[in-house]
Formats: sequence, structure tokens, C-alpha cells
Amino acid sequence: MNAQTPSLTLIGFGEAGFTFALASGWEDRAIAWDTDEAKRAAMEECGVRPAASAKEALDGAVLVLCLVTADQALKAAQEYAPFLPEGAIWCDMNSVAPETKRAAAQAVESAGGRYVDVAVMAPVDPARMNVPLLFAGPAAQDAMMLMRDAGFAKTRIVGEDVGRASAIKMIRSVMVKGLEALSSECAAAADAAGVFDEVMTSLDASEKTIPWAERVAYNRERMETHGLRRAAEMEESAKTLLGLGVEPVMTRGTVELQRRAANANQERN
Repeated sequence: MNAQTPSLTLIGFGEAGFTFALASGWEDRAIAWDTDEAKRAAMEECGVRPAASAKEALDGAVLVLCLVTADQALKAAQEYAPFLPEGAIWCDMNSVAPETKRAAAQAVESAGGRYVDVAVMAPVDPARMNVPLLFAGPAAQDAMMLMRDAGFAKTRIVGEDVGRASAIKMIRSVMVKGLEALSSECAAAADAAGVFDEVMTSLDASEKTIPWAERVAYNRERMETHGLRRAAEMEESAKTLLGLGVEPVMTRGTVELQRRAANANQERN
């Protein structure tokens, strides 16, 4: 690798890519590619070099962070794997089911790359470079060391099997996103009945962590702002549960409520 070759490649430059690049100070040590040309301005704002194509972004790549949307994770691995140099590490940081990650791993490894399942275990904002990351796969140790060099501070290996990190993330999401959807549904009914304050007070009496009205407001904001992305993630959680022989009844409902909240917010704005 020469002085002109970036040491880090980002595939996808949405909220996560932008947040990491801005917080890390990677600047010209990183190159990025996104199918949305409008993202070039955000790349330049962070000092990251925009690539003209995925092939250019992956030319000479050592460490690749795949940060696309959940529904594009497998497609990105399949379409871009042929551009990977031999031995390059593809860190799939997308919130998808273990089955999806194993299919992506097959595409990457058959092209000569090394695939690592990475689970992002908290919102990237405000955690930024302190966001907890779980690694799984045969190349997890090498990937973790490179990620630490890139500035990620909270990393942990959970196994050598691709899909293990994803399973932890997806199954956890059943609870986290499900509670958001359940609290939103409860609040909607309380609003309709004109008993919101009484219901929240009753809930506060049974659980004192934070007032329920604050929790509901937070959950509603998260669903409205990130509902479409979260719905896509929860589709993958549903797939994870099905793969384990568990019928995802509540999880499917969470998918629907997350999507409805985001769509309603878009219509209002």
C-alpha cells in the first residue's frame, strides 16, 4: 500500500458512515462510495475522498466497512465482491439476519476476500467511535485490530462463526424496537381514550427508571425519524426468529408500526 492509497474504504455513506467519518478524523485516509451521488457533498465535508465507482473505492482496499441499508447488504456484497483485492477484509456492519450475513460471506469469500460479521450494538449518534461493536468470523481478530487502529474504542469478538454477532443484535432488537412499538401503541390508545396522563402515571408507579411520558416521547421520535430503517432491520429480526423456529408474531407487528410512524412523519413534512 503506497502513500496515495487510502487505508479504509466505506461502502455506503448514510448516517453511520457520515457520523464515523466526522468523528474519527480519517479524512484522506478513507475513500467512500455510495450509489446516491448527493452523498458526495457529505463525504467532502468530512474530508473523505469520494470514489467515482465501487470498483475505484475497492481498488487496493485493505479494510472495508459496509454501511448500506439492511435491504441492500447482500446485494452490495454480491455486486462488489469481485472488485475486492485478495485478502481484503469486508466488515459487514449492517443490521441483517444471520442467514443474510452467511450468504454475503459466501459471495465475499468466493471472490478472495475475508468476511467479518460486525454488529453495531447502539445508535451511532451520539456514541460515535465509542459505539459497541461485536465481531464474528474467522478473520474477526484481524478485523478488530484494524478497526481499533481506525479509532473504534469498544470492540469484542463473540465467536468464529459468521452470523453469531448478527444473531445477538437481531434478537436484542426484538426487545428494543418492540418496546418502542408497544409503547407507541399504548400511548395512541391512551390519547384516544383521553387518559394519557393517568396511564403514564400508573406505569411510572410500576417502573421508576425514567418517567413513561418521556420514554414514550423518545420512542415516538425514534420511530418517526428512523422507522423505515428500523422496519427493515426488524424484517431481518423476523427472519432470524423464523430461522430459529420461533414465530415472530410481535416482531411482525413492530415492523408495521415502525414503518407507519415513519411514513406518517414523511407525509406531515
